[in-house]
Amino acid sequence: MAGDLVHVEIRSGDAARAQRFWSSLFGLRFNAEAGELPYTMAQTPGGTGLGLYRSDDAERGLLVYFSVDDVDDALARVRELGGEVVEERTAIPETGWFARCRDTEGNPFSVFQSDPTVPLPPTSG
Repeated sequence: MAGDLVHVEIRSGDAARAQRFWSSLFGLRFNAEAGELPYTMAQTPGGTGLGLYRSDDAERGLLVYFSVDDVDDALARVRELGGEVVEERTAIPETGWFARCRDTEGNPFSVFQSDPTVPLPPTSG
C-alpha cells in the first residue's frame, strides 16, 4: 500500500560493528557477515526489509523507503511539494524501482515501486 514503510537501510562507517550492534539489539539475522558482500540484508520481525552497508560518504544513519504505486508520479509530487529528487528512478532487477529524495527539511528518504517484471541487465559475453 502506498506510504507503507517497506525497507530501511543502515549506512555505516564500520559495517561489521553496525551489524553486531543491530543483531545484538534486536536479534536480527543477516544473510552474510558484514564484509562478505557489499550489502547484507535482514528482515525485522514485522517483515520490513533491512539493508546494511559500509558507506564512505559523510552521510550516516537510516534511510527509509516508502511504498508508492508509481515512482514517476511520486517524484513529480515530491517536486510539486517543494522536495528534491536526489537520484532519479533506478531499476532493481526482478524486484522494482526506487528513487532517492529529500523532504522540505533536507531529510533523505526513498520511494519504492514493486515490479517483479523489471528485466535483468543484459549479460556480456
